[in-house]
Amino acid sequence: MSLTTAIRRERAGTQAESWRRRTAQRALIRRAIAYIVLILGSLAMIGPFAWMVSTSLKQEGSVFIFPPVWIPHPVRWDNYVTLFSLVPFGNAFVNSIIVATAATVGQVLSASLAAYAFARLRFRGRNVLFIIFLATMMVPSQVTLIPTFILFRAVGWINTLLPLTVPAFFGSAFGIFLLRQFFLTLPRELFEAAVIDGASPPHMYWRLALPLAKPALATFGVFVFMGAWNDLITPAIYINDMSKMTLPLVLAEFNNAFGADYTAHTMAGAVLSVLPLLIAFLLAQKSFVQGITLTGLKG
Repeated sequence: MSLTTAIRRERAGTQAESWRRRTAQRALIRRAIAYIVLILGSLAMIGPFAWMVSTSLKQEGSVFIFPPVWIPHPVRWDNYVTLFSLVPFGNAFVNSIIVATAATVGQVLSASLAAYAFARLRFRGRNVLFIIFLATMMVPSQVTLIPTFILFRAVGWINTLLPLTVPAFFGSAFGIFLLRQFFLTLPRELFEAAVIDGASPPHMYWRLALPLAKPALATFGVFVFMGAWNDLITPAIYINDMSKMTLPLVLAEFNNAFGADYTAHTMAGAVLSVLPLLIAFLLAQKSFVQGITLTGLKG
């Protein structure tokens, strides 16, 4: 090997090593920038929640002072205790759990049944019926408020929890679409093998489709639970008795009655109302993320 060839190889090795270093440095810079952006975004997201918790532990006179104080002094844990004496917060909490649980169970069950039928069963007019279901998503819910109110008043359901729970057992177009997309991704060979083994459609739905659809069911369940838990307009229309109100409605009535005089107590109620949502998301976090990935749902 000549001296010239050796020098060329040495230069090539030096250039390759320099290129690798520059590439590693650029990757490190991009990763650092990404982490900084994510940290700033996380702080922006958690900031309102941290302020809500901080305000719930303050004295009423120190809520609106400027500059704001993030760490309350003294810490007033009795704001949470006083809240239960001012309004029937515990009863509203139970009502919200009943409504949100019933809505979640009803929509998951009914939507999964319809979605399985649209995805795996063959019947005349299937595609047309599915398009009609999707078309209902374009109708604003406010359009149906008056007709449904007249219907529920005629059957005597006003001032009860039935208008908040029973309609959930008739499914929703969004849930049917979401679960249908997941059922379509399941291998057809599994269902063909089940048919050969003598399984009926209900058996395949219960024993085969539902266990495989746990991620999608968890995703849809979290959406339904959050929507039912935070719903304000529907309980405001049908519920008049304070003992039957849900948390959002009780907090709204409390804020209208006391206003800025009890801001810390209002924030205490908001903190307590958020906790079940956090617990539900943490319990279903893995399945929730997996379900969004498998169903192709984007925010």
